[in-house]
Amino acid sequence: MQRNSKIPQSQARRGPIVLVGMMGVGKSTVGRRLAARLGLSFVDADEEIEKAAGMTVAEIFERYGESYFRDGERRVIARLMDGAPKVIATGGGAFMQDETRRLILEAATAIWLDADIDILVDRVARRESRPLLKNRDPRVVLTELAAVRNPVYALAPIHVKSIAAPHEVAVERIMEQLTAWH
Repeated sequence: MQRNSKIPQSQARRGPIVLVGMMGVGKSTVGRRLAARLGLSFVDADEEIEKAAGMTVAEIFERYGESYFRDGERRVIARLMDGAPKVIATGGGAFMQDETRRLILEAATAIWLDADIDILVDRVARRESRPLLKNRDPRVVLTELAAVRNPVYALAPIHVKSIAAPHEVAVERIMEQLTAWH
């Protein structure tokens, strides 16, 4: 695969690139690599939420519940959407919130990073800190979430399928899509 690190200069003036998709799809890992490729800064929305709250996402869910978390998530993402070019990885449920989704679609280039359930199950098994999977079968939860979320993620103008391959393959696919889209 030919590496094309040349992205239209207009991209750098278009504001943030926001990765959306299911937990385990690789938004943070791919986002870091994409940002490096584009020469942009990278921000993980969940990490920013944890800094603002002084506790982990799992602790927020456990102590205050999902709706409290989603409100904080919305405020943090709104702050990150300052117009400056950067790559932002969102949590899996962020794009499901109407106000957050509207902001992302209006002020950023949204990219849906997608993967098959088998890949997601394999990837989420590597981390114990996912609140929506606590004491539940990951395959069942991910299948249920995908049925509800995928039609909403599909509102992102760019769709990139992640496969069981190094994350650099997804970065390359995003670069191709960005070049074609702009």
